Amino acid sequence: MGQGVGQPVFIGDTASAAAWRFAGLRVVTPDPGQELTVLAAVRKEAPLVVITAEFAGKLPPKVLEEALVAVSPPLLVVTDVRGLVAVPDLEKLVRTRLGLEQ
Repeated sequence: MGQGVGQPVFIGDTASAAAWRFAGLRVVTPDPGQELTVLAAVRKEAPLVVITAEFAGKLPPKVLEEALVAVSPPLLVVTDVRGLVAVPDLEKLVRTRLGLEQ
């Protein structure tokens, strides 16, 4: 993964990846079962990580939560081009983490 160091990275399905590649992001479309490995590797090198909600749903909730609340790199969850999976409610996640809501 040395190529594209310092470049924002998109992780998700191939259809959505085409648009993000056009926008200048390096794209990764992991094989099933490689989600954790790919996310960990990308988070070590990218200044920004963009993932689809579908990809986010394949991650263990604790891993997703830790990545979302981490300061660096910022993680952005977006809808895939098919719109099949809803984006997680980040505000609710943060409020719950801060103990403001259950």
